[in-house]
Amino acid sequence: MVEINPEANYSLFFGFKDALSGRVRLDPGELTGVLAPLGDVAFFNRVYIDGGALAWPGDIDLAPDALYRKIADQRDIRQRAS
Repeated sequence: MVEINPEANYSLFFGFKDALSGRVRLDPGELTGVLAPLGDVAFFNRVYIDGGALAWPGDIDLAPDALYRKIADQRDIRQRAS
């Protein structure tokens, strides 16, 4: 992952080294447990890249591989629909 930008409605724009890019929206209803602080929009917007992982202060992170697959799947669906 080389780029991450928070957007409205708990969405994140990602850019990866291989030029794949896209958006993923996190479901606020699933932001529970250790992810509960992400429910605060100001905190959510503090996202950064740490060692290739999506991270927030307080040792909150998400592995990039699942996000990459989700974006790649979205791209494949759009390409098949065209």
